[in-house]
Amino acid sequence: MANQDEIFMQRALDEARAAQAAGEVPVGAVIVRWGDLVATGQNRNLRDRDPSAHAEIVAMRAAGAAIGNHRLEDCELYVVIEPCAMCAGAIVHARLKRLIYGAKDPKAGAVESAMAVLNHPKLNHRTEVTADVLGEQCSQLLREFFQSRRK
Repeated sequence: MANQDEIFMQRALDEARAAQAAGEVPVGAVIVRWGDLVATGQNRNLRDRDPSAHAEIVAMRAAGAAIGNHRLEDCELYVVIEPCAMCAGAIVHARLKRLIYGAKDPKAGAVESAMAVLNHPKLNHRTEVTADVLGEQCSQLLREFFQSRRK
């Protein structure tokens, strides 16, 4: 039986596939509070013509609206790829309790791969991080997407 992290990461993968079907890079995110799904998000950069419309940001905006607060202190964010610097900064500002991600991003990951924006020692908030949840599935989805774009 899958654990809670795998269940919610599978939901993030569903969001990623929906983004891909809409012509976006397949990144999906979900936000959970006290074990309940609060919000979902998927990349919407092209559809919204918005460079900030990453799945994480879309999900955080929806979660803030759903719970009535810009602080998401009791929330966990599940996302298929390691967040970039913009998203890592937003995670800090939102005061997310926990980040769970699937695939590492060696080129732009701002948790541990390319830089360490999240949990930087000079920042005033710490977010618990769990990496590599369904990592191979997440990596495969992204890898296949980019390979298909190169053909």
